[in-house]
Amino acid sequence: MGRDVLEIYVDADGCPVKEEVYRVAGRYGLKVWVVANGWLRVPDDPLVTRVTVGEGLDHADDWIAERIGPGDVAITADVPLADRCVKRGARAIAPAGRPFTEASIGADLASRNLMTALREAGEIRGGGRPFTKQDRSRFLGALDAAIQGIRKTGR
Repeated sequence: MGRDVLEIYVDADGCPVKEEVYRVAGRYGLKVWVVANGWLRVPDDPLVTRVTVGEGLDHADDWIAERIGPGDVAITADVPLADRCVKRGARAIAPAGRPFTEASIGADLASRNLMTALREAGEIRGGGRPFTKQDRSRFLGALDAAIQGIRKTGR
């Protein structure tokens, strides 16, 4: 925090849009932190840094949440992490392109908690829907809009 350079933090384990992040960040000259529990290949680019936090629940989330601040963007499907980032003044975007905002994060958390309870009770089985080209396109638009918004407002 206290810097005027936008940074992008990627909750990278299982993130389907890492290549898109690298491409957009490269176009804008932005720093990208790729945070994962295990080793991941990242581009050989001084603006892209791989951070391996080790195994364990929430280590990557904690690393991101402790460093992100106003004017930064988190890429995550993890609603509790998105909540932590939004509370620190950052923007958060799901890989399918849905932004998490101060106005939506309460409902997002409630929905996530309900779905978790239903899965644990056996009421819902199976995973979510497959990731589509439309999701990828929506993500690119949302990331570009977030960067433009931050550049206009400073956060």
